[in-house]
Formats: sequence, C-alpha cells, structure tokens
Amino acid sequence: MKKHIVVLTGAGMSAESGIKTFRDADGLWEGHDVMEVASPAGFERNPELVLNFYNERRKQLKEVEPNQAHFDLAELENKYKITIVTQNVDDLHERAGSTNVVHLHGELRKIRSTGNENDIRDWTEDINIGDLCDKGHQLRPHIVWFGEAVPKIETAINICNTADILIIIGTSMQVYPAASLIDYVQAKTPIYYIDPKPAINSGDMVTVIAKSATEGMQELIKLL
Repeated sequence: MKKHIVVLTGAGMSAESGIKTFRDADGLWEGHDVMEVASPAGFERNPELVLNFYNERRKQLKEVEPNQAHFDLAELENKYKITIVTQNVDDLHERAGSTNVVHLHGELRKIRSTGNENDIRDWTEDINIGDLCDKGHQLRPHIVWFGEAVPKIETAINICNTADILIIIGTSMQVYPAASLIDYVQAKTPIYYIDPKPAINSGDMVTVIAKSATEGMQELIKLL
C-alpha cells in the first residue's frame, strides 16, 4: 500500500508563478486593505469593489502557469497517495496534474449564491452586479472571507489524521484554522516544512527546508 502524504500549501506555493502572496509587508493585498475586499462587511459596503477585485484576480489566473513545485507534487502521485490541502484559491495544483486537492478557502473559478452557500458552480468570467442565481440572489465569489466559517476544515482534520508524512509548503502557519492542522497528525509523523522564512524550527519529527517552493521541493524529493 502506498504511503499517504498530506501536503499543506499556502501563498508561497504559487508566488513563483507570479501570484502575489495574500498580504504584502504593508498589510495590503494588491493595493487593497484585505478587510475591504475579503470580508462580508466589505462586500456589504461596496459589492462592486469586491466583485471587481476578484474579477481581476480571475483574469490574472488565466495569465499564469503552475511552477515546477506544482509539477513535482503532481509527479509524487506515481509513488505515493497524495492529498493536497491548500489555502490557495487558484487552480494551479489541478492544472499541474494533482488529482486530490481540498481548497480550504474556496476557489477563484467558482461562484456561489449569496442566498444559498451550497449553490456553487464553475465560473471563469467576470461576476457583475445583477448576476443572479436561479432564486434571484446576487452571485459572489466562492471564497471564504474573514469572519466566515471554513466549511472544509473538518475534512482537512480527518485527512491530516491519516497522514504517514506531512509536507508544509509556503505558509506562515499563522492563519487559523488552517495553521492548526499540524496538530492533527499522529504522533511521530515525519513533517517537512518548506518556506524561505520558516515559522517553526527543526525538531525531532520536523525537518525545515528554508528555501522557496521550487528549490525546496527538489531537496525534499531527495530526502523522501
């Protein structure tokens, strides 16, 4: 039976593809206060700003490609059972060939109804004011905003509980509840943490690789 590797990925995974990390050093995301474009209150105050913000992110996604680290993870499926739990809302893991990806914070290329959070559909173009679901409710990005529940966190916890190996790539380990997932792997599970500015240190079961996603994956493959 193949070993089960669970991979937790964050913004640093896609940074080398040209997608900016969620918050730059100045606390802004693509020039915007994150609470203005990534919270229910921000959407209520200025829905057009929020829709336009995600429309631009969706357009950007069409212009970027998976990087080598995405492809390396997909390639690992030849030897291991791989489950990726990502905080990223892009589809670069899937485009690189990974077949089992759980999106904790939603997906840019999906929309949902403001009247029914379970009315979710694929969407690749702009969302505009006046785009409605079948029941007449405004459509919004299928993104988990600050202050909203993370519907797939229980799924992610259960996945981590079955990991033979845990790999963490490109995340600050400071955004909860995603950051707590490391606590749900079984004791003595080997953990590899790839990040140029690691937030945790090497220890008995933790191996830190203080490199970018692409360089770190090359080193990790040798260790596996």
